[in-house]
Order: sequence, then C-alpha cells, then structure tokens
Amino acid sequence: MKDRQGIVMVYTGNGKGKTTSALGLALRASGHDEKIFMVQFRKSDPTYGEIQAIRKFLPNMTVLQSARSRFRKRGDFEEADYADAQNVFNKGKEALLSGEYDLVIFDEINFALYNDLLQLDDVLNMLKERPRHVNVVLTGRYACDEIIAAADLVSEVKEIKHHYQAGVKAQPGVEY
Repeated sequence: MKDRQGIVMVYTGNGKGKTTSALGLALRASGHDEKIFMVQFRKSDPTYGEIQAIRKFLPNMTVLQSARSRFRKRGDFEEADYADAQNVFNKGKEALLSGEYDLVIFDEINFALYNDLLQLDDVLNMLKERPRHVNVVLTGRYACDEIIAAADLVSEVKEIKHHYQAGVKAQPGVEY
C-alpha cells in the first residue's frame, strides 16, 4: 500500500476499548495483507488474550511489549520505567521510520506522555518524519492537545457505565 496517504489515528478517553479499537484496525489491515507492528507501553504479559490471538492468527503482525508492567500514579515512576518506555518507543519509531510496515500501533503512548515517561517533541517529530504510506495509531487516556492537533482522526472512548463499579472483576477474554 505504498501509494496511499497514511493517517495518524488517536484513540483516547476514559472508556474501555481503545486498545481493542486499534486491534480491530490491525485485523482489518491484516485482511489486506498489510504488515503491522505494535508496541505496548506498560503491558508486559504475553498471556493476554490479544497477544495469544495475534500469535495464532496474524503472522504478519509483530508485537513488542514493555519489559515493565507498572500501573503507578503520576510522579511515582522509577528510573527503570523511564528507560523501558524509551526503549519501547525507540523500537516502535525504528519500525515506523523503516517504511517496512503499513500500520504501526503505539498502545498506551498517551499514558506514557502524560506521565512524562517520553518527550512530546520526540513523538511529534516521529510523526512528521514517518513515511507517507504508513498509518499510525496512538492509544491511551490523556491525549494532549498537541497529539490531537497532529492527528488526522481522533476518537474519544467515554465510560458511561463499567462493570467494575458493580464489583465485577477483570475477566479473561474481556479485559485481557
């Protein structure tokens, strides 16, 4: 698909479904034999259902997960968290700028930016430098105004009601 104009898509908000939306797009791209690369910030569990499904059914998709899965509060990160986020970003950036992939997903990058684990200018420059044909997805809560301005499509996923509020715990196949 090297003859198309790639777009930057942002899935943000406090609702459930941002990563799921990105994976739905990956499934659609896979149906067109596109090559996909996804990096996941703050997710390091290879037993997540989506990772298992990708391995089974999407041979044209590569996933790199964070080495650290920390759900910390803003300002409560360790040096290793910053180094890990930078490493994950660098690998995703390398894949994006190579032009080898048709779709590159940065899952939870907005969270990483919000928590100052990454530099906003690095992300914005990467988006400007990307090969013309590559579609990019940025997910996570707290998308900042600059990311929204740089995007071609922004969807806000809004929580209206969530089963957690009724005390229902996370379930395999639903949350992971």
